[in-house]
Amino acid sequence: MIKLLHTSDWHLGRSLYGRKRYDEFRAFLDWLAARLVSESVDVLLVAGDIFDSSTPSNRAQELYYSFLCRVSESPCRHVVIIGGNHDSPSLLNAPREVLRFLDIHIIGSISPADEVLVLKDEGGRAEMIVCAVPFLRDRDVREARAGETLEDKGRKLVEGIAAHYEEVCAIARRRRAEEGGNIPLVAMGHLFTSGGRTSESDGVRDLYIGSLAHLDGAIFPDYIDYLALGHLHISQKVGGSQTRRYSGSPLPMGFGEAGQEKSVLLVTFDGASPSVAALQVPHFLTLETVSGDMPAILERLGQLARREQPAVVEVVYEGEALAADLQHQLQEAVTDSCVDILRIVNRRIQARSLQQSQPGETLAELSIIQVFDRCLAAHHVPEEQCRDLRLAFREAVASLDQDDVRAE
Repeated sequence: MIKLLHTSDWHLGRSLYGRKRYDEFRAFLDWLAARLVSESVDVLLVAGDIFDSSTPSNRAQELYYSFLCRVSESPCRHVVIIGGNHDSPSLLNAPREVLRFLDIHIIGSISPADEVLVLKDEGGRAEMIVCAVPFLRDRDVREARAGETLEDKGRKLVEGIAAHYEEVCAIARRRRAEEGGNIPLVAMGHLFTSGGRTSESDGVRDLYIGSLAHLDGAIFPDYIDYLALGHLHISQKVGGSQTRRYSGSPLPMGFGEAGQEKSVLLVTFDGASPSVAALQVPHFLTLETVSGDMPAILERLGQLARREQPAVVEVVYEGEALAADLQHQLQEAVTDSCVDILRIVNRRIQARSLQQSQPGETLAELSIIQVFDRCLAAHHVPEEQCRDLRLAFREAVASLDQDDVRAE
């Protein structure tokens, strides 16, 4: 028997409308360290997006390294961490030679030989093989050529990602045969598979251009015993498979995730045969969207205030009355309580603004793609040109998201 725990998308350092969340991150990592002990976990897998930014704050890094120190002193024998699209490969890789002595394996960037890890027990016997494939950037797997169409780029991208997994998993399969064959072969990745579910305001980015972000689950070799994926924040199966999973983010990353039950996945192997169970992550802070007319909103805010437990709230006013003093009424309702209103959306004003070409919109309410769409509309760009311009813009955004890696 060997147990692994699969988690991903911590996004350490992420804030919510300017509100720092370090206390929540610390509470989660404390809980996770305790679960590693109570569940007798042998291997911890973190499938990317450890940090929310390629330049994480000192406090976010302190949380990360303090947690790794705690795990190194626990019964958990191995930690495997891969880079995600939010992470800086060089920042993750910088301490990996030191961390390797603690059986903490970091794979921040592409390197097929280094991505195959043979994990050994206390007696030096191989007990698991891990294909630790980090987030694959476009230029890692596709050579750009002049004159390519978007279809050409998409086809080469998918072929490149599939070829990389085939190469790494083939190496792992040979290593498993050399070690005797009856040990689990686990693969990791940070990507977006076809049919994957997302939620509003979760911050999940398109990894590639347009629909090319979604990859068919068939690219993964069928002899993988368990596939541990990151990037999507909703815990879910790939193609309905019990053993190909996204663990999801352990904390809600926005109000769109507020109603979700968050979890990490505990995988128990009997030989090379896995069984999977979800461990529910506690709610360390209440996130809630309160919507309706003014009486309904005030009633719910009053209930939250009387609970005397910290809560952060997004208010969506949907009443017919003008509610000119909306912000004052709402703030007065939560005075001297543990409720913090982070965002107020007035649907009545918003609807009127939309009728007036949306002059009342703010950047906080729009995605970067929506901002570009507003620009196209403002400049009266013909619709037949908009499709190509949108695709070119997405390509430019994807390229900018990876600038930190080019600098390294």
